[in-house]
Amino acid sequence: MGAYILRRLLLIIPTLLGIMIINFALVQFVPGGPVEQIIAKMQGEGDVFEGFSGGGADAGGEMLSQGSEKYVGARGLPPELIKELEEQFGLDKPPVERFIGMMWNYARFDFGESYFRKIDVTDLVLEKMPVSITLGLWSTVIAYLISIPLGISKAVRDGSPFDTWTSGAIIIAYAIPAFLFAIMLLVLFAGGSYWKWFPLRGLTSDDFDQLSALGKVGDYLWHITLPVLASTISAFATLTLLTKNSFLDEIKKHYVMTARAKGLSEKRVLYGHVFRNAMLIVIAGFPAVFIGVFFGGSVLIETIFSLDGLGRLGFEAAVGRDYPVMFGTLFLFGLIGLVVGIISDLMYVLVDPRIDFEKREG
Repeated sequence: MGAYILRRLLLIIPTLLGIMIINFALVQFVPGGPVEQIIAKMQGEGDVFEGFSGGGADAGGEMLSQGSEKYVGARGLPPELIKELEEQFGLDKPPVERFIGMMWNYARFDFGESYFRKIDVTDLVLEKMPVSITLGLWSTVIAYLISIPLGISKAVRDGSPFDTWTSGAIIIAYAIPAFLFAIMLLVLFAGGSYWKWFPLRGLTSDDFDQLSALGKVGDYLWHITLPVLASTISAFATLTLLTKNSFLDEIKKHYVMTARAKGLSEKRVLYGHVFRNAMLIVIAGFPAVFIGVFFGGSVLIETIFSLDGLGRLGFEAAVGRDYPVMFGTLFLFGLIGLVVGIISDLMYVLVDPRIDFEKREG
């Protein structure tokens, strides 16, 4: 197992490098870099992308190629100012040199400073992480608490009216996009048009610091209820069907028939023999499910509920062309995702020691 883990760890390097190369190369061809963002603000345009979307010939006429006036809207600005902006953002160097320098710093976990927030990327990520961890962890735990009992009940009652109706409800839940479900929750329960039972935005109330310990817990749970429900719905549906199918596969195997033939009760067969084997894929997939909820659905959920988390941070960095935040978070998330893949494999071995990945690879 040690050799397998070592190989997986070594594969992280080329995989992560490939991710960074592809994204860095794509960014070089995307208009509206940080210099253009500053120029747009200086010209009072507000949004740099307006120059790209309006009237092709006029926009093209603004794209000058002489000296410092190679940027959209740079006409009339001193070349010295443009050069100073390029030096400030490190854009005066060739792309290859910039990429090598960036990866050297990232290898030492030095992610630099945000262009526009004037704060270290690491500190920025740590500041936003509690919100995303809240959504990811609670959503995953609730999804497992609901999905496992429901999936087992569906497997035991396969083909019954209960199985049919719950399958219909699960399919509907899976088909509803998380952002649409989030909007529906806001409309129904956050004062949109009906009941105002939950707050509209934020993770805590304005007077959170003045509340008692019990009051803080209650306020926190009150605020996270709707965002967690919105981010749980798709994971809950997938896990329920996965649990059911896994139990059905195990129930049909010969060792189950043998256990029944020995006179063991159905409950003993189900939870003493079937449960461990059937739950292997479900339990071992916990890290991957958590990361999927943590990174996948957080952008829209955080935006809709005005939560200042990592998803929203990455989106704003991409729109604002804040390259240190963009590439720093991409590197961190890519690294975490690859490490979680290894952890998932270790979870398989922990749940069922009979699994040997080295023999499978051989």
